Amino acid sequence: MLGRWLSALVAGDLPEPREGAAAVELAAVRKVFVTGAGEFEALKGVDLQVAHGEFAAVVGKSGSGKSTLINMITGIDRPTEGEVWVAGTPVHTLTENQIAVWRGRTVGVVFQFFQLLPALTALENVMLPMDFCGVYDPLERPERALRLLDMVGVGDQAGKLPSNLSGGQQQRVAIARSLANDPPLLVADEPTGNLDSRTAEQVIDLFCELARGGKTILMVTHDNDIARRGSRIVTVAEGRILSGEQAERERI
Repeated sequence: MLGRWLSALVAGDLPEPREGAAAVELAAVRKVFVTGAGEFEALKGVDLQVAHGEFAAVVGKSGSGKSTLINMITGIDRPTEGEVWVAGTPVHTLTENQIAVWRGRTVGVVFQFFQLLPALTALENVMLPMDFCGVYDPLERPERALRLLDMVGVGDQAGKLPSNLSGGQQQRVAIARSLANDPPLLVADEPTGNLDSRTAEQVIDLFCELARGGKTILMVTHDNDIARRGSRIVTVAEGRILSGEQAERERI
């Protein structure tokens, strides 16, 4: 019911996506936080383009600005200045209601600690975004959720609660959930940080497969070996995106 209400609230109100746009495009983005000690500039005129189907790893030290960068792209926060475009939509211009619906349809998010609802089965967790956004017919949702669980290799765990799943299985369920509404962009925040090395490799293999299938992947990671599995590394330091030798030195 909530999903239908939100969809009705903004039906036809989202701007038409710009044709030929990159999957992600930031132009001169600044983010300034006002604190008790004064202003803190977390992003300093960032320009970034990520192509459709690209698997970009975002790396940087704590406090570098990478989390703020991801928050701009997912619409969790707004830039102080500049423009943020995702899949041709000007995210920086959307209202709060529009952002809620846009995010549910456009961005899938995978967290380090899975964030599965403990009282729901794996199948029900994957169905939840569909229930919220109303993209798929209610009768289609269980079958679609099961297909996604099968795709990530845990279809046989569909009826289990998260507490009865291993860490790797929970992360696979979380990835299936992020794909529930078939979003063009997946954002993964340290998705392997809570996994053993073998399971982490399997999760990255899955991201590579999704990118080959046309999904755009943005993955935040502290692990340089994991980052190198992507098709591109975006290095963030002191609120700026580095390139060339500067980026290499920052990752050492």
